[in-house]
Amino acid sequence: MVPRTSSDALRASFSFPQDTISTARWALHWLLLGLTLCTTTLVGVVLTHSFQTNQPLYLDQYLNVFSTLQARPLLLLDGLAFSITLMTILLAHELGHYFACRYYGIDASLPYFLPFPSPIGTLGAFIRIRSPIYTRQALFDVGIAGPLAGFAVLVPALVIGIGESKVIPGIANRGDLIFGVPAIQRFFEWIIFPHVRSADVLLHPIARAAWVGILATALNLLPIGQLDGGHILYAFAGGRHKLLSRIFVLALLPLGYFYSYSWFVWAALLFFFALRHPVIYDITKLDRNRVVLGVAALAIFLLTFTLAPLR
Repeated sequence: MVPRTSSDALRASFSFPQDTISTARWALHWLLLGLTLCTTTLVGVVLTHSFQTNQPLYLDQYLNVFSTLQARPLLLLDGLAFSITLMTILLAHELGHYFACRYYGIDASLPYFLPFPSPIGTLGAFIRIRSPIYTRQALFDVGIAGPLAGFAVLVPALVIGIGESKVIPGIANRGDLIFGVPAIQRFFEWIIFPHVRSADVLLHPIARAAWVGILATALNLLPIGQLDGGHILYAFAGGRHKLLSRIFVLALLPLGYFYSYSWFVWAALLFFFALRHPVIYDITKLDRNRVVLGVAALAIFLLTFTLAPLR
């Protein structure tokens, strides 16, 4: 978070009181949290069993997870290494946004987790911003606070997880699920396992949780619409945000053709549901500290982005 400056004074005129959270809303937060812990822990069981038996990932391992647990019930506890690490990263990201909103008096909800039966066990998490953002500086700070907080948590998790990983020739290119290798993962693999190819590293479930956090960070930093990267782009580009967002959505199409069909899905979702951005009537330019943080956000995006995240 950037310290207060004199140009932040506008926020005082537009503060919104934080409403009391109802019992029903608390119940919903806890329910989604519990369900996401369950779905991600089941994924953790699959990843842990694969790691302990030195096997690549196959889809039938997900389908047979309850049979695996019946034979080895203690794997449920082992699966928590993945789920707790992942949920901590996601929580840090969303709390970054939440506390930035609180700083500016912007009405925002606590994080909602999204359970989902998939190879990673979740669709992530989000907060609802229920009041307008009136200044570019507030928009920038709210947008960047999440990726910075999540990144600060995922980096040590990645280092610890890679440190616990194994070297097995060709393991990462076998199986039904082939994970992409972002630059930050390759960097730490090179440090911890010199002269070892990324394809020969079987990631520990903690490192795989960090990988999911890396993917979430990269997707959120896409400079499009109402994503975190879109907020940052608007804070810099203002009225050009609309055109630039459409250009970046179109740029996802060749990625879908050459690397992964999932980019077609993301392009469609972003085009129809997240392309528009609320107008902010503020011509104040960002100060030097925020420009530096904007460059840092670009560096984080380049470190975490993968052309083909999952095949």
